[in-house]
Amino acid sequence: MSFDTNIIKSIEIFVALVETGKTTVAAEVMGLSQSAVSQHLSLLERTFDVTIFDRSVRPLQLTPAGTLLHRHALRILGGVEDLVTDMRHQGARPISHLRVGIQASIATTLTPDLVALAKADFGVEDMTIHAGQSKDHEGLLRTRKADLVITSDPLYDLDGLERHPIMTESFLLVLPQSYIGPTGSIGELLEHLPLIRFAATTNVGRLTEQHLRRLKVRAPRVIQADRSSMVTACVARGMGFTFLTPSLLIDGFVEKMPLNIRPLPITGFSRSITLLARDRELGKLPVAFAAMTKKVLAQQVARQMGPAGINAIQFSQVQE
Repeated sequence: MSFDTNIIKSIEIFVALVETGKTTVAAEVMGLSQSAVSQHLSLLERTFDVTIFDRSVRPLQLTPAGTLLHRHALRILGGVEDLVTDMRHQGARPISHLRVGIQASIATTLTPDLVALAKADFGVEDMTIHAGQSKDHEGLLRTRKADLVITSDPLYDLDGLERHPIMTESFLLVLPQSYIGPTGSIGELLEHLPLIRFAATTNVGRLTEQHLRRLKVRAPRVIQADRSSMVTACVARGMGFTFLTPSLLIDGFVEKMPLNIRPLPITGFSRSITLLARDRELGKLPVAFAAMTKKVLAQQVARQMGPAGINAIQFSQVQE
């Protein structure tokens, strides 16, 4: 039997679809169109002359042949990953090119120190750095376009990763510096200012929506953005208030935006920052990166926000 050269890619897409359960999600994770995903699945079915999904039911279910293919697919992709790892560890400089994904809100803050660390201590010659959201980082790891990511989603459903917690940070109430109205409750605030929020497609947006539901507060959608700098710029102009964590506020304070931060009234909520890397591929580099990330963020939050920012953060113990 002769195989199409795209067979490994098709197997990877098949596994992504099985893990996510939806063609739309698998397509987004793999950076493809839905039609491209369907074409790769058709290639597998033609190659092996089987039907791998029962398309008469929703959600999609594997046929017996699909179940067998999934079992073999995991072993095949695991073997490919082992091959890549072994080949990258050949030669005097096993990490000559390092690919890193960083949460957009802290990418500017972290990049210079992480680049300097990688080059000075680990002999990295070239670094590719992607700034993005947690959903972008999942795609980068699944498709091996990143070696490690610093992100707000620990991706516990993704196997084969080493996880190094950096910190847990509470969301703060962020007001225009000129605001002098009541702040005793979110309801009172909404009578004077609209809520400016992250888009619902982002992790911060989802956390905010969950918090509002817990409080049984309805906040009209007035402004939604997918970058913290856009949110803080609108707040600084007096266009509303928002909920952000210290790390999401760094860029706004660096740009000296007129912001007033304080603890949330009544119940609060939080998010975590974690460094994720493929298990045992990068030696001691992930631990060193985690320690540097913790150090740089602590210094920058203290410098820009003082006690109000630092008191909202609980730093994790980086494991050696």
